Amino acid sequence: MKSMIRWFSALLISVLLTGPLAAAEYSEGMQYLRLANPQPTSVADKVEVVELFWYGCPHCFDLEPHIRQWLETKPDDVEFVRMPAVLGPGWELLGKGFYTAELLGVQDRIHPALFEALHVKKQKINDEAALQDFFVNHGVSAEDFRKTFASFAVSVKLNNARAMTRRYAITGVPTLIVNGKFSTGGRQAGSNANIIKVVDYLVARERDGMVPVAQSAQP
Repeated sequence: MKSMIRWFSALLISVLLTGPLAAAEYSEGMQYLRLANPQPTSVADKVEVVELFWYGCPHCFDLEPHIRQWLETKPDDVEFVRMPAVLGPGWELLGKGFYTAELLGVQDRIHPALFEALHVKKQKINDEAALQDFFVNHGVSAEDFRKTFASFAVSVKLNNARAMTRRYAITGVPTLIVNGKFSTGGRQAGSNANIIKVVDYLVARERDGMVPVAQSAQP
């Protein structure tokens, strides 16, 4: 009986000691950064995770399988948003391609295929004509592509992505923004697998601090 008590006491002490260590595993300024200017999110009752990426970025391509795996078990109270970063004029073409696919309802098909075309097949997609050919080869008519690519809706979405890239004050991709408050990426987290772990940590932290919408509405 005494040995059982000693074993239980040792286990309890171990849990008490390792709990704080686990909570302190990630720290601000190390594995993640706090945005100097927090940004509004797209939803009020969920924790938002925004992935800023560029199709031409090999690190974004390498992160994509981790993102897809994470999405398979993503909690329902997490809102995931992909956003093409616009850090210069050269980033706009593929950013417009992303939103063209979104508006045409073919993003599930185009998104992974475009990454593969650029990084596995080494295709050159550096102008509108080449991008149109890519879409046509993946089942989109040339007319639908041209009409959507040149649409006001795509321009608005790209302008918003450009503005948010600036507001998030990112300097590279991939960068993940959690709830408009924190950012992390390979430079901070150290690896693609760790990026996901840091995101999960920040999501849990934000979830714990959220006030239910109905409750927050009470005087």
